[in-house]
Amino acid sequence: MTTIESPNTPTHFIAQMVDADVAAGKWGAPGDASVVCTRFPPEPNGYLHIGHAKSICLNFGLAQQHGGKFFLRFDDTNPAKEEQEYVEAIKRDVLWLGADWDGPNGAGIRFASNYFQQVYDWAEELIEKGLAYVCDLTGEEMRQMRGSATEAGTPSPFRNRLPAESIDLLRRMKAGEFPDGSKTLRAKIDMASPNFNLRDPVMYRVVHEHHHNTGDEWCIYPMYDWAHGLEDSIEGITHSLCTLEFENHRPLYDWFIDAINTDRGQGSKWGEKIHHPQQTEFAKLRLTYILMGKRRLVELVRDKHVSGWDDPRMSTISGFRRRGYTARAIRTFCEDAGVTKFDATIDFSRLENILREDLNKRTLRRMVVQHPIKLIIENWADGGDANRTELMAAVNNPENASAGTRQVPLMRELLIERDDFMIDAPRKFFRLAPGREVRLRYGYWVTCTGYETDPVSGEVTVVRCTYDLQTKGGNAPPPDADGKQRKVKGTIHWVSAAHAVPVQVRLFDRLFTVEEPDRKPKDAPESWHFTDSLNPDSVEVIEGAMAEPALAEDAQNARDAWEDGIARFQFERIGYFCVDPDTVVSDSAPKLVFNRTATLKDTWAKVAKKG
Repeated sequence: MTTIESPNTPTHFIAQMVDADVAAGKWGAPGDASVVCTRFPPEPNGYLHIGHAKSICLNFGLAQQHGGKFFLRFDDTNPAKEEQEYVEAIKRDVLWLGADWDGPNGAGIRFASNYFQQVYDWAEELIEKGLAYVCDLTGEEMRQMRGSATEAGTPSPFRNRLPAESIDLLRRMKAGEFPDGSKTLRAKIDMASPNFNLRDPVMYRVVHEHHHNTGDEWCIYPMYDWAHGLEDSIEGITHSLCTLEFENHRPLYDWFIDAINTDRGQGSKWGEKIHHPQQTEFAKLRLTYILMGKRRLVELVRDKHVSGWDDPRMSTISGFRRRGYTARAIRTFCEDAGVTKFDATIDFSRLENILREDLNKRTLRRMVVQHPIKLIIENWADGGDANRTELMAAVNNPENASAGTRQVPLMRELLIERDDFMIDAPRKFFRLAPGREVRLRYGYWVTCTGYETDPVSGEVTVVRCTYDLQTKGGNAPPPDADGKQRKVKGTIHWVSAAHAVPVQVRLFDRLFTVEEPDRKPKDAPESWHFTDSLNPDSVEVIEGAMAEPALAEDAQNARDAWEDGIARFQFERIGYFCVDPDTVVSDSAPKLVFNRTATLKDTWAKVAKKG
């Protein structure tokens, strides 16, 4: 298991705060695992997206750095939208990022639903203390009586219901006697508070839904704001780290715990005071060209704009993994993005560049021709048998000498990229054209002597060349009699036609064409929908690609070289690719399927400049 790298010194305000708390012994003696206790608390109502990675890395990283504890906790308080599939997907993603809840700093998996009875008991306690009441208002009636920024809200006519009556009604709600939406349990706080979250918020609502963890045991479910801080308290969380939209909810979390602790202490019938975590907020991770709102992601999947939650074009962690992103690159990006109090949007190219840096150092190089045409070396017999095969030494990774070399077969008939040949080539076209010379990567220098075309379409079908025996391995030939050194500007890749392995290549690109896909353009019609910004060219499937034989051999073996078992490669001159987990296509015999992870360079930078 790869763990999350932690910085040696505090690099942001939360790390500095935690260091200060540990030094002061705020939560216990330094060195005790309980002095730093964090959690990642997703709701299992969808797959995690890239924004969640920041919270995962932050929470686990702090626990790991201080020898503390980290919980993975599912906030499963809304059974209508939660599924076991999402629970399993979240577990995979969190573990893939390196946050091992069962490792040295892990405290295991928890579910909010495991605390339902305890949270319910506290609710009855607040009713007895006169701090909560059962309300018969509908949701719409509550909204109408909530007030405004300048006007206080109107108290519910049920606000002064006797505690005994409210407890009886709550127990009957729990027993399933009332229909959905008919009654709620509300906290009795302050209907005139400038913070709307304190205007008698709902604590429980009636919901007759099957729960993925508790089955049909409960007919009422706690609201997030009521349960969240109590879950932190039960688990002994020291630093409850939330994103900025929960800043205005913090007074409510504090009020709930303070209300429970009212009249508690030694000798109290309520027992000892409960743990009071410290909540701190930080800015979300935001990126250009992607959407991270759950409702939008659900819509993309539901309406089949994508193939599923793990579609390589999705902003989900599962999608990034399937596309070939590495956990290391995402962790590095989260650290690079920093932890601040200020909302900012980061250009997606920063993540891609960090990924390229990681992949450049670790991927094996292989040659793949995506749109092949045949190249015939007419004077191949000059070097011996016209049917012979020469094995050319090819570097596996120029950034890593220990990766060694491989043998690539070269014969008289090769396959090259269609785009690497042009009949009427401009002067600055440094690839193959009639009369021009190029270097075959790891092979020989070849000069085009002719070509053949399809009589119907006019497309080039065969390129004919001669090769220079003195340039084996792509090396320059000796100087001529006058001491002049012949030079060649272009290098192209190739595969042996007889040894080529068919593969399917999927070229994934950004799912949206605009930086803010969810923002309606000023000149857009009323009917505008965020899907109007979908990129029609976000995926291209190439069925006829041909690969050097080493790629097929290493597609299986290379998986062992990666911590997540996903084989990744650099296709020379094309980009970075990974073997798709679903490597069998049903329309023919099994063949390897590769997903493009990233291009070799940022192709969107040019688009942005033109725009």
